[in-house]
Amino acid sequence: MKLYPIETGNFKLDGGAMFGIVPKVIWQKTNPADEKNLIDLAMRCLLIEDGDRLILIDTGIGKKQDAKFFGFYYLWGDATLDRSLEKKGFHRDDITDVFLTHLHFDHCGGAIQYNQEKDYLEASFKNAKFWSNAEHWDWAINPNPREKASFLKENILPMQESGQLNFIDVPTIGNRLENSPLGFDILFVDGHTDKQMLPIIHYKGKKLVFIADLIPCAGHIPLIYVIGYDTRPLLTVDEKAHFLEEAVKNDYILFFEHDSQHELATLKQTEKGVRLDQTYSFSEVFEAQ
Repeated sequence: MKLYPIETGNFKLDGGAMFGIVPKVIWQKTNPADEKNLIDLAMRCLLIEDGDRLILIDTGIGKKQDAKFFGFYYLWGDATLDRSLEKKGFHRDDITDVFLTHLHFDHCGGAIQYNQEKDYLEASFKNAKFWSNAEHWDWAINPNPREKASFLKENILPMQESGQLNFIDVPTIGNRLENSPLGFDILFVDGHTDKQMLPIIHYKGKKLVFIADLIPCAGHIPLIYVIGYDTRPLLTVDEKAHFLEEAVKNDYILFFEHDSQHELATLKQTEKGVRLDQTYSFSEVFEAQ
């Protein structure tokens, strides 16, 4: 097995929305805001090369929306999904599986694209299976008013229409699925959105967690630092508490999807609770081994 971070581009969101009840005077120490109160965020995906399978975790925002839509999110940087894949020696047609942590547009938008004539939506990965779960799929195609703007039908329904959609079974007991069809464990969490899936990957003797929107950035590690977009913030706090305890106990390494400055981090127990220990680039931890 080999892992590759895949940068798909960057965007900006309101810092207050990203930190909820935490005052700006505190969160701006780790995530400084610009004059519009926007903070820099990444859309970092992860590619898993495992035998004859090439698994992409999340896809970024994609490129099919119009300028007005993208104007709300202040895209910046030169990274794209295709350029990042090419740097690693791959093409999107090589992808065998696309695993989607959840179906918000900044996580799944790149899964669907327009055809060459721009009159039809099609799968961006023609040889891949798309993986979600039935509970989250239903949540996304019948969205609540709070999340409706994040679940875009043009990002979601073509996966099913293409015949490429597959569902992972949600555990009937507990919130963790071991040895999923993708070969890694999955932690299911519901605070941000219903049945978000977090991969736990055993790699080079370590446990790497693709932490998605449970902990978007290193600045979100403290327990009550919960993003304002969460549908059930108190549940997020409870889920984070259990996860942080487990992470310290098992020496998990966090892989950040949205932290524009840090790829990886470790945690430590302190008198004030679990806190950031160290941040690393991916190459510092894994490519040196």
